[in-house]
Amino acid sequence: MDIFERVKNNRGALGIWQKEGQGYFMFPKLEGEIGPRMKFRGKEVLNWSLNNYCGLANMPEIREIDAQAAKDWGLATPMGARMMSGQTTHHERVEQKLAAFVHKPAAYLLNFGYPGMVSIIDSLCSRKDVIVYDSESHACIMDGIFLHKAKGGKSFVFPHNDIARCEKMLGFAKKITDETDGGILVITEGVFGMAGDLGKLDEIAALKDKFDFRLLVDDAHGLGTMGHDGSGTGTHFGVQDKIDIFFGTFAKAFALVGGFVASEEAIVDYLMYTMRSQIFAKSLPMPLVLGAEKRLEMIQTRPELREKLWTIVNALQNGFKEAGFNIGNTASPVTPVFLNGTPQMAANLALDLRENYNLFCSIVIYPVVPKDVIMLRIIPTAVHTLDDVKYTIDSFKAIKSKLDAGAYAKDEIKFN
Repeated sequence: MDIFERVKNNRGALGIWQKEGQGYFMFPKLEGEIGPRMKFRGKEVLNWSLNNYCGLANMPEIREIDAQAAKDWGLATPMGARMMSGQTTHHERVEQKLAAFVHKPAAYLLNFGYPGMVSIIDSLCSRKDVIVYDSESHACIMDGIFLHKAKGGKSFVFPHNDIARCEKMLGFAKKITDETDGGILVITEGVFGMAGDLGKLDEIAALKDKFDFRLLVDDAHGLGTMGHDGSGTGTHFGVQDKIDIFFGTFAKAFALVGGFVASEEAIVDYLMYTMRSQIFAKSLPMPLVLGAEKRLEMIQTRPELREKLWTIVNALQNGFKEAGFNIGNTASPVTPVFLNGTPQMAANLALDLRENYNLFCSIVIYPVVPKDVIMLRIIPTAVHTLDDVKYTIDSFKAIKSKLDAGAYAKDEIKFN
């Protein structure tokens, strides 16, 4: 069959909703300055859909450094990959600061988090090595594992946060590596970004006493939000020293583009010379490097931003629970609200929420969640207010009543 014909006839799991949802449920356009209130289809909405956890995106100090760095350096500098012509003292200085922040000896900047994680896994693991990973690991981790398996490597998956099964998988892995003289890499996340629950880093780390493995943690949503100093979920659990490879991204709390990997110096040096996504890609532009440095400074010197974030998080999550909503096992700012209904009901509910309540959040349906589940994913930030929280909980109570009464089971819903 012609490739184009196959593609046209099969748009994929989410693409089947393209005709009904593109521009509204998928690829919506939020306009205006990043914040709790933005424009959607020409009118203001209360926005809970951005990972701007610490509210840094539009702070005057941040905007000033972003603008000045762009003026001083432009977006082209430095040209070329780091290994060839894109190395600067600014990149090295930020890496030193990031390493110190997450309590690791060394760090290396990544152009983007997603390909960075893929390359980390690919670089670290040979075909003799075995990967053991959580079933709800992010897509970037899965793609790294697929690449590992493509070159003949083995992997074992354990059900989400099931430590007994993790231990069992480690037993299987050890049998293989005893024969191949390979190693074991365990991969999990600090904060699971969809449902907000935490990886059981302390319990996994405790297994190191029984099994000889290295631990890689993707802490994209934990960096800047978790731990007494914002350094992540490992610090929250008191096991940051047990994490062998720490991965962080700037796309969440830092409100930027890029990321980094941190570990012992010899491992970071090795990754610098072997990560294909970095060797064969342009160096991170100077405005992003200096922007990351300023954001790190703000996170470290302005703990009140994280305190304000958690004030909003606690008010929102406690309010939902008191109102009888199911928010799962979240222990992070990520706040899912689980309801029962079909994808069609989810579409009608979202339409009502956005058009009649002027409230915007992400709507998650099958195949990301089971067919009979609707997940409304809310991301609180330090720049939301308690009034925003109250209005949101009241609005959710109203839509829940309509959902239970069958209002969203209709083909159409009338706007007020």
